[in-house]
Amino acid sequence: MIQTKDLPAPADRYPVRRALLSVFDKSGLPEFGRALHEQGVELLSTGGSARTLREAGLPVRDVSEVTGFPEILNGRVKTLHPLIHGGLLSRRNDPEDQSTLTEHGIPPIDLVVVNLYPFGKATADPDTSDATAIENIDIGGPTMIRAAAKNFFFVGVVTDPGDYASIAQEMSLHGGSLGAATRRRLAHKAFSHTAAYDSAIDGYFARAGESQDTLRVSEPMSASLRYGENPHQQAGLYGDTAPYFDKLHGKDLSFNNILDLSGALRLIREFEGAPPTCAILKHTNPCGVGTGDNLETAYQRAFSTDRQSPFGGIVIVNRELDLPTAEAINKIFTEIIIAPAFGDGVLEFLQAKKNRRLIRYRPEATETARDIRSVVGGFLIQDVDPVLPPTPILRGRVRVVTKRQPTEQEWADLDFAWRVAKHVKSNAIVYARGGATIGIGAGQMSRIDASEIAVSKGAKSELEFTGSVVASDAFFPFADGLVEAAEAGACAAIQPGGSVRDQEVIDAADERGIAMVFTGQRHFRH
Repeated sequence: MIQTKDLPAPADRYPVRRALLSVFDKSGLPEFGRALHEQGVELLSTGGSARTLREAGLPVRDVSEVTGFPEILNGRVKTLHPLIHGGLLSRRNDPEDQSTLTEHGIPPIDLVVVNLYPFGKATADPDTSDATAIENIDIGGPTMIRAAAKNFFFVGVVTDPGDYASIAQEMSLHGGSLGAATRRRLAHKAFSHTAAYDSAIDGYFARAGESQDTLRVSEPMSASLRYGENPHQQAGLYGDTAPYFDKLHGKDLSFNNILDLSGALRLIREFEGAPPTCAILKHTNPCGVGTGDNLETAYQRAFSTDRQSPFGGIVIVNRELDLPTAEAINKIFTEIIIAPAFGDGVLEFLQAKKNRRLIRYRPEATETARDIRSVVGGFLIQDVDPVLPPTPILRGRVRVVTKRQPTEQEWADLDFAWRVAKHVKSNAIVYARGGATIGIGAGQMSRIDASEIAVSKGAKSELEFTGSVVASDAFFPFADGLVEAAEAGACAAIQPGGSVRDQEVIDAADERGIAMVFTGQRHFRH
């Protein structure tokens, strides 16, 4: 452990006489540079940042002029020099440090303005090459940021253009100086910036198949939420949801809203390229999903599955939302409506209810994040369960295990039910017919209970189960689940298989003339 030196306490305020500005994001840079210059601050800079400042008519001294050494290796080496880092790391209250600066002619640097190459953006494409990735790994920037942040007792470090105005204002009010509280706050923000940057690099290599023996998550808070699942729980949203959706109308999204919205987006992605499809969700579970020749028909089919649960729920569609469908949805209170686009007059019509949230999602956005959950003493991390392949590919991957083959209509319904069951909490049972759910049983301790609930809900809506198909997210451990479905009216089933009693289940299906398909892949959702 390195011991601290016995030095006088740092002053509360230190003047900013020299600033080094080297940024990738140059928004606001000329204005901030001018504010610093007007307060007598000498500006040091590099490359494109120096050009931007000069084009704004500001006097700038190149870092290479300070170091006496030119930028080399196409800009890879420009600030990594003792004349720069000595100026950043020297302690103003340490006579030995100050003597060293004088001896070597090192000018102190009081403010560092740096932000980094956009590594995360540059590597967002899964096909990004290693050559592109490594050229977007910033070296000098993080080094300067960390040096200045380590020395925050004396040096200010700015990594966010959003802080330029407040820094300029504080310096203007206090004779060109920055206070200790500001420097400490900026240092915290700077270390968060470099941590997120390193995490993005770590994530890139993990994505490329390298081992990941340490979990690193570093995301900025994008929204402070009123509370969590319940009012007594504090909560916040971290990360960037902008690539996936944006809110067009309504109150701020709550913790539960965001969970529901995420579940809705993941479900509807199973139906990209499918006929018009609508899903209604409540507490992250689908309570009805339907397809049709148009969205209004799809909504009515989804709603008919369960006419009670949709109140206060979420509706999502895979097509531009048209006015007839919006009018149908509007007949009951719906908290969130999500669509890739809204047709003429639809937004104006739906905005009449101020408490309703209207969300536009981006079908082209691909989810690459891992699924992380907190547990007692740590975290669990896994890949996100990917979207199922298109119907022809999916059909080629499953296996008919019964004597009777599914009919073409049954194949279509099995595909549909399987996609929905993947997004229902385990134990999950989904009955479907004609491109619509007719019964969903979710989150039960036994598969029989889930089936009974599904049938009960369908019965309340006066739906007919004869000729339906049934999907089970995991295998039927006994034949009784399959028998229950047959007695309800199912004529075809889809399940992963894999039970030691698979043959008993197959025999029960054959005895009842049921066609059954094994997928070989389960979709538990806890």
